[in-house]
Amino acid sequence: MKLDVLIFGGGGAGLWLLDSLGRAGYSTLLLERDALGTGQTVAAQGIIHGGIKYTLSGLLTESARAIREMPALWKSCLSGHSKPDISDTRVSAAFCHLWRTKSLSSQLGMVGARAGLRSGASKVTQEHLPGVLSCCPGEVFRVDEQVVDTPSLLESLADRHRNRMLKIDSADGLSFDLAGKGRVRTVRLLNPTDDQTLELQPATVVLTAGEGNAELRESMGLDGQLMQRRPLHMVLVKGKLPNLFGHCVDGTKTRATITSSTSTDGLTVWQVGGQIAEDGVTMTETSLIAHAQRELAAVLPGLDISELAWATYRVDRAEAKSPGGSKPAGAQIDQQGNVITAWPTKLALVPELTKLIMDRLDAPTCAASSKLELPPDWPRPRVAMPPWERDRQWHGQS
Repeated sequence: MKLDVLIFGGGGAGLWLLDSLGRAGYSTLLLERDALGTGQTVAAQGIIHGGIKYTLSGLLTESARAIREMPALWKSCLSGHSKPDISDTRVSAAFCHLWRTKSLSSQLGMVGARAGLRSGASKVTQEHLPGVLSCCPGEVFRVDEQVVDTPSLLESLADRHRNRMLKIDSADGLSFDLAGKGRVRTVRLLNPTDDQTLELQPATVVLTAGEGNAELRESMGLDGQLMQRRPLHMVLVKGKLPNLFGHCVDGTKTRATITSSTSTDGLTVWQVGGQIAEDGVTMTETSLIAHAQRELAAVLPGLDISELAWATYRVDRAEAKSPGGSKPAGAQIDQQGNVITAWPTKLALVPELTKLIMDRLDAPTCAASSKLELPPDWPRPRVAMPPWERDRQWHGQS
């Protein structure tokens, strides 16, 4: 089977690219070894950042410049006015709140954020102030950063492309015929459920597999160390909690970033990131939970945490390698031979990453993707479960 583009990795980046290529007339197929979104996408908090995290110094950093146009672009796609049409994605919140603690550094961080934001931040009046933020000092602001439910986003992108995706066994059912380093001639697949084989001849191979990019690059004769991993240790809090979406700022950092979801047992789950998740990298689950309890008491004074359940999960952010291991300013790609390796850096930058990739491609020459005759009994990947629905131990209040 000849293809214009073969994509490895079914997270937000791979699925967005798949949709865009299909609409542009490219013959495209996506391969995924696990469930769609496994790793970074389904574990993400879903905030379509507009640069708030990168303007706390009051300066418009390169990271802020790269991401500040993204909320408007996503909003247009979520409303169905732009492509891809993801209007059936569940939007968890239309905006985020921004608040501070009593510390001087937190006050300065708030001033910097308001100065650096492209769209500005509007003050929340008393009648619209969420009860959970009513005891916070100073003013509370609203920032136009939408929050999407990431499993819903994955379902929205995947539903229309089931005929362009295959689940593969990357350990025993995948091999490459190379014409040289980074020059893929043939990709051979073995059906995970039987002995059926499939040979693909792609004009271009695109890697959007997150941390899986390293192993794939090595299989194609390329340097697997061109990327870096920056770990997070996230906190989950479950119970009778109010919905909350936003950031508590402190100096040049977000001391805590909180988003909310509803678990299958009907309880509210908070994902807690920001500096808490950065600090937690070196902590055990028990010590991080204790740390998070102290931090939430500080950033949300008056919050009753006596009857809540707590858990944590670890996730690595896979990115293009940068000096000192710092976060890259924007989406990054590397092209060698007919292999493009791609890292969005942030979920919000997925549209920008897609544009960077498509600008590198030649015009399509193969039959349209809709005409692909894939084996009907070959398994298709499903969307991954979010972290709070997986089998994990929940801890009561200590």
